[in-house]
Parts: sequence; structure tokens; C-alpha cells
Amino acid sequence: MTDKVSKTIDNLNRNGRPKGTPNKATQEARELVKDILDANLPKIQSWLELTANGIKDENDKYIVYPNPAKACDIVQNLIEYTVPKLARTEMVGDAKQPMQIAITWKKSS
Repeated sequence: MTDKVSKTIDNLNRNGRPKGTPNKATQEARELVKDILDANLPKIQSWLELTANGIKDENDKYIVYPNPAKACDIVQNLIEYTVPKLARTEMVGDAKQPMQIAITWKKSS
């Protein structure tokens, strides 16, 4: 029983992970999903095309109707596993002095 490692005052990190340090389990899960997607890329491409274009039987009748919107949804859902989402930023002004944003375009020569 003396082989157990216990969290004593000496080896306990009370501050937690430093800010910005990725969670190890989350990182491993993302890598696993990415590996699965990479290994199945040709199949995924085929599935997307079949979803967008539909599937016909031997009598040239659709057994799965074309659904390009669904194919786009699938792509969007897959992207979420590989590309991090950008955080939204809200800009608020003061009630007495509202925020003003000026956007200008410069015509190139």
C-alpha cells in the first residue's frame, strides 16, 4: 500500500492548469476525430456527393432525393471537429455617449 501516490501538500497544484494550456483528454479526442476523418476522406466525399445528388435505382427513380442543403450541413458539422470556432465579441457603448464605428474604403489606383 505504500506504492500509492497521494496528493500531499508537496505535490498538489492548487492553481490548476495555466491559462491557455489545452486539456489533454480534449486534445487527444480532437486528434482521434481528425484521424478518423482523414482515414475516411474518400468515403466522406462520396457520401456528400450522394447526399447532394441523390441516389437512383435501376429504374432511374430516386430512392434518396437530392439534398444539397443537407450535404452542406454535414460539411459544416464536420468542420466543427477540425477547425476551432471563433469567439463572438460584443461591443457596447455608454448610454450617454454611444459607440461610433466608422468604416471607410480606399479606392485602389
